[in-house]
Amino acid sequence: MHHKRAATATVLLFHTHFINISISMENRTARLTLLIDPRKKKIFEELCASLDLTPSQVVRKLVRQWIVDNAGDRKLPEWLKP
Repeated sequence: MHHKRAATATVLLFHTHFINISISMENRTARLTLLIDPRKKKIFEELCASLDLTPSQVVRKLVRQWIVDNAGDRKLPEWLKP
């Protein structure tokens, strides 16, 4: 098991195709597990590293933007607003 630590997130990489992400916000933690093609995972990690970003940082940004783009009329909390 390989651990990478960021300010508020831990990325745990298992085998070659699992990414487990724990995201901490205040005192709560949520875990998101996704399956990804090992070749895409390798390229993703290389690109993240080339930009001096962790995979967790990039995934959090993607999730945040996806929520904003797809929320429609749903009221979003202030901390999620662009």
